[in-house]
Amino acid sequence: MNRLNGKVALVTGGALGIGTACARRMVESGARVAIVDVLDEAGQALQQQLGERTCYLHADVSVEAEVEQAVKDTVARFGHLDVLVNNAGISGANKPTHELTEAEWDRVQAINVKGVFFCTKHAIGPMRAAGGGSIINLSSIYGLVGAPDVPPYHASKGAVRLMAKTDALLYAADRIRVNSIHPGFIWTPMVEHHLASLGGDAAAHRHEVASLHPLGHLGDADDIAWGVVYLASDEAKFVTGSELVIDGGYSCR
Repeated sequence: MNRLNGKVALVTGGALGIGTACARRMVESGARVAIVDVLDEAGQALQQQLGERTCYLHADVSVEAEVEQAVKDTVARFGHLDVLVNNAGISGANKPTHELTEAEWDRVQAINVKGVFFCTKHAIGPMRAAGGGSIINLSSIYGLVGAPDVPPYHASKGAVRLMAKTDALLYAADRIRVNSIHPGFIWTPMVEHHLASLGGDAAAHRHEVASLHPLGHLGDADDIAWGVVYLASDEAKFVTGSELVIDGGYSCR
């Protein structure tokens, strides 16, 4: 219950799916949380549910000025910043590489990669001022292994994995830990939309994807959120540059 007492976190993509679960579990664990998203209605509703230990901030993570302001507003509201959860992301176009347009490629990289860059860039100063911190990058199993679909997404998640390792080395002396989390298929709006885009029987697609995981089912958003709570907490004080794989065994093969 008190694993994150005194800590202030900023969660991007916090209004939906994994981001919402992260915000909820971090608040329950004692943190104060800035929920950052472009989905204003959902973000404001979540803030009302979670109460005064949270605030909602509108920011598109692909726009540096908006990210910078969100970080400043978080510190102004809560006094400091200890934890950054780089969760915001999109799956993008599901086409083979030779059919993708430059715009389709760039849109995914702008949110999934540049967004992590901007958020990390502007979180470093406040974390140094706080004497340290924890940055948690949401990558994917597809930052570790390949698959014959959504090339922009897979490329972006591989980048996020290596960004975590680079920044872990760059900021270790500042007592800022940087790690990546690699979820398998988690039942979120993103995965639901991906399966729907395949056409045909959605229930059959869900069963097929679930069977790719040795445990036999898809994960829940809370499965990832509890990993975030761990990496944000002092329990993980000796963990940096690591890959926390939460995938029901998917990547064991």
